[in-house]
Amino acid sequence: MAAREGKEVDFSQIKNKQRRSSLYQKEKLKKAKEKRDRKRKRKQEESQEEGEPKPKQVPRTIDNTRVADETIVEPQDEEVLKDEEIDEFAAYFRCEVVPKVLITSSDRSKVKTVQFMKELQHIIPNSEVRVRKGIDLKKIIPQAKEKGFTALVVVNEDKKMPNGIVISHLPDGPTAHFKLTSVKLGRTIKNHGRKTSHRPEVILNNFSTRLGHSVARLLAALFPYDPQFQGRQCVTFHNQRDFIFFRHHRYIFKNQKKAGLQELGPRFTLKLRSLQRGTFDSKFGEYEWIHKRKEMDTSRKKFFL
Repeated sequence: MAAREGKEVDFSQIKNKQRRSSLYQKEKLKKAKEKRDRKRKRKQEESQEEGEPKPKQVPRTIDNTRVADETIVEPQDEEVLKDEEIDEFAAYFRCEVVPKVLITSSDRSKVKTVQFMKELQHIIPNSEVRVRKGIDLKKIIPQAKEKGFTALVVVNEDKKMPNGIVISHLPDGPTAHFKLTSVKLGRTIKNHGRKTSHRPEVILNNFSTRLGHSVARLLAALFPYDPQFQGRQCVTFHNQRDFIFFRHHRYIFKNQKKAGLQELGPRFTLKLRSLQRGTFDSKFGEYEWIHKRKEMDTSRKKFFL
């Protein structure tokens, strides 16, 4: 059953499996050859034309075809800058407050959760790990305020694995709840390096909306605002399609022009579930943003951070 020239072959109409597979492979090779020919022809045309070359064609992706969002802001937006001068993190970004972070977990946490908390302690300077011992978070928060902590990080778990993180900025909030996935401890990463006690640089990528700015500032406020560059360590929060990828690296200068990266670990992925005004309050808290699947996940090209 040969197809006429210029028409696609309907392989579903071919009953013989071997013949169908053979024709499909031939059609696949034919399309690949046509694609190579078009690419070669386009390059020849560009080389023959005088003047400036044609701009490079950018492929269409989910990222660059995202649904337009009115909350996307420019980096130097005056309204956003004024809001940030008086928000809960203003004192931190003016270097008036040194972060002090309390890290705890759900009650009776398992081994992998404890190991993950210890790795967080090694990454975040001036942080402490405390065992929960069944104490309610509403009681922990006032005690943390009295002892001068600026943030509370709670690692939740499910089936012996860490599966969520709650970050509550003290003393006045806000509080963010993240889903935690793809956790990989530093010692399990191939060719990982050893961490030092230097304060790392913080890199925040692709947080483009008002909500994204708030989340990025909350994450940045966990780390001192004055990094020690001689340690060459950096932590990265990279947002892509509302998934926040965390990486911890040390950069190494190979020569005057080239630099390499050595991963220190851990690595994990965060997905924002809610952002709450004030400190943690599951019953009476006022939520600024909550992820609702049925209402919000209507398009693969719609993002909120």
